[in-house]
Order: sequence, then C-alpha cells, then structure tokens
Amino acid sequence: MRQAWLSEILLLGGLVLAALLLAAFFGYFGWFMFAALLGFSARHLVQLYRLERWLRVGRVRNPPESWGIWGDVFEHYYRLQRRYYKRKKRLARVIREFRESTAAMPDGTLVLNSEFRIVWFNEAARETLRLSSSRDLGQPIASLLRSPRFKVYLEARDFSQPVQMPSPVDDSRALAARVIPYGAEQYLLLVRDVTRLQRLQTMRRDFVANASHELRSPLTVLSGYLEALAEESTLDSHWHEPLDDMRAQCQRMNTLVNDLLELSRLETEEGDASLEDDVDIPSLLDRIVRNARVEDGGRHDIGLEVLSGACLKGNDSELHSAFSNLVVNAIRYTAAGGQIRVRWFARPGGELAFEVSDTGIGIDEKHIPFITQRFYRVNSSHSRSKGGTGLGLAIVKHVLQRHNARLEVESKPGEGSVFRCVFPQQRAFYSAELPSPSSISAP
Repeated sequence: MRQAWLSEILLLGGLVLAALLLAAFFGYFGWFMFAALLGFSARHLVQLYRLERWLRVGRVRNPPESWGIWGDVFEHYYRLQRRYYKRKKRLARVIREFRESTAAMPDGTLVLNSEFRIVWFNEAARETLRLSSSRDLGQPIASLLRSPRFKVYLEARDFSQPVQMPSPVDDSRALAARVIPYGAEQYLLLVRDVTRLQRLQTMRRDFVANASHELRSPLTVLSGYLEALAEESTLDSHWHEPLDDMRAQCQRMNTLVNDLLELSRLETEEGDASLEDDVDIPSLLDRIVRNARVEDGGRHDIGLEVLSGACLKGNDSELHSAFSNLVVNAIRYTAAGGQIRVRWFARPGGELAFEVSDTGIGIDEKHIPFITQRFYRVNSSHSRSKGGTGLGLAIVKHVLQRHNARLEVESKPGEGSVFRCVFPQQRAFYSAELPSPSSISAP
C-alpha cells in the first residue's frame, strides 16, 4: 500500500480510536464519533479549497504543501502542469521557427484552415498578392485569387500538381500555386511568380515553331530535286542507293518538322480541349487501323476491337494524332510477323480506354517514366533506323493532358508493350448512329 494512503488510513484510525477512548471515559459515543468524522472531512475540505485556489490563481510554481494523499495530489498535478508547460513552450518554439522559416522563403506562403480561409501568410505572400493582415486574415482564399482554374483546383482537391493562373494584382504576371495538406485539415498554399519561366518557355516554343517553319521551304526544295534526280533515266546506277538514303533523310526531317509544329501548337493552346465537339471514336479508330494496314503492307497482324459504343468530347485531329502515334510506334518496334491489337473499351467506374498492345521489343522499367520527354529514346540507333523522331509520345502526353486523360504503360523487354489512354467519364457520350462493333473489328 502506498505511503500516502497508509497515512490517511492511520489518520482516520487515530481519530476513531480517540473518539472511542473519550467515549469510554465520558460517554456520548455518537457525539465523539461525529466529531472525529467531522474533523477528518474538514481536512479534506480545506485541502480541496487550497487546490481550487491554486488552480484559480494559475501559478506554475510553489504548489500548496501538504502530507498524505493530498501531498501526492499536489505533487502529481504540479508535475503534469510542468510537463504541459514545457510542451507548450516547445510547441511555441516550433511554431515560431516554422513562421520564421516560411517568412524567409522567397515564395509566398499562406496557412489555410479546413474552409480554405487565410490563417497566416508571410511577407512574400503579402508582396506578391498585396495582402493585408487587418483586411485579409480570415478571408476565403478563393475570393482573393479570382481565377476559374484555381477554383476548379480547390474543388477537385487533387493537389498533386500546381496550377498556373494570372496574378490578381497584375495580369501581365503569372503565378503557380500549389496546396499542400497537413495536420487536421490544414493546408499550406505556396505561390510562386513564374512570369520569367513562362516567358522563357514562350520564347522556346516560338523559336521551335519559327525554325520549323523556316526549315520547311529548303526541305521542300531538296525533296523536289531528289525526286527529279531519282526519276532521271540517264543517272548512273551507283547513285540510286545514295539518292534513296537522301530521300529517306529528307522524309525523316519533314516528319520531324511536322511533329515539332504539332507539339508547339499543343503547348501554345490554352486550357483543355473543348467539351462541345463530338468525336466518333469507333470510326476514327477504323480509319487509323485501315491506314496502318495499308502502310504496313501485311508485315504485321493488326487487329481492332471496339468493345464500347462510347465516343468522346474533344478535338478530332488531336486524338487522331495521339492514337495514330501509338499505333505507328507499335508497328515500328515490333518485328515482322508480330501481333498488334488496338482496343476501345469501357472500364469499371465509367472511364474509357484506348489501348495498343504489341509483341515487340518492349521497354525496360527504368525508361518508362521518361519516354514521354522530347527526343528521349530507349535505343537511339534503333529509333533512327526506323524513322522515329522522338516526339511521338510527347505529343501523346500533351493531347491527353488537354483531354483530362492519362497514359498508362506496361512493358517488359522482349515481351512487348501495352500503351493505354484512359479518359474520364465526363468526356464520354453515346450516339445511336454508330456502326456496330462487329462491322469495324479486325477481319
């Protein structure tokens, strides 16, 4: 038994024993017993009063002194209070360091609550967004950053990527905002001025587009002369092979220029592809596969399966470019006699998928995260020998981004690849005038 409780029991026992002795000499047993219990209760009432007064005054130090169980109560509570006080100081220090570190950041930093209202912001945010502590604290961030993109970004609650928008202070400047969830429904909003980066990207796109346009004319002239030379009957036979090589290189350069122009156009386009234009996907895939079979000349087994009558809302030419790039890549990297399957189907949950699978050379897993970068080639010599430009998958990526879709890749070296374009349900629509899947599937 703890010493404190033993002291309380001994005190109660002593008072009862004294009452019994006094009652034995003087009588009045009940009164003496009542007095003993009253004294014992009075002690506890006095200690309760001292505890309440100490808590009310709120002193951290110098707890009331006592003995028995009350001494332990005062001591335990004092230790808990000291522990709480130290934890509070440590938390205050962490918060102060957090604010000092975020205040020193060059990017605007805002702390938002669960309702996306401003709780705190640093000096960079004050200057970038022209915020005022007296006016803007507690205000919804959406009322200060009046951008449709930012509103959709907050409502979607998908904060894996930043969103770009014009500055609410200066329309000529561009901002990139990213929300980072933390704690119990708390959010950190980082705002960065990306005007200079955006201008550099615009300059790069303009340079690529202008250079590509300028290259078209000399390439057209060279191609014309090479065609004329190839048809010249008096030309020595030993020139035929070099001319064929030069014509192939001119064709490759023309393809590269066209891909650069298409990529530049996709990067320049603002916003997502329209939801008002309807694209007949089964007919589009029928055209792509028929053209692929003609150009392939029967070297591969190319099949088409349309398992859904759904169509898409988007841009016909962009989707044609993305889908045909994937089909051409499958043909390019599959040996003669291999199989290529093109599928259009609905996934559980309402998503729609365009899929191209092949039995080609495959891709090592370490290359998959980078294959949509411009000019990235898993095997440069093989790609050039097949006429690849290294821009096809970059075009696919940008087209899918404009259609709110994503690219899924599954591949193993030597076993083939599967490229899958997955479109959200909101871009799907159904037409009663579509041909049945069996009429456009593979023979």
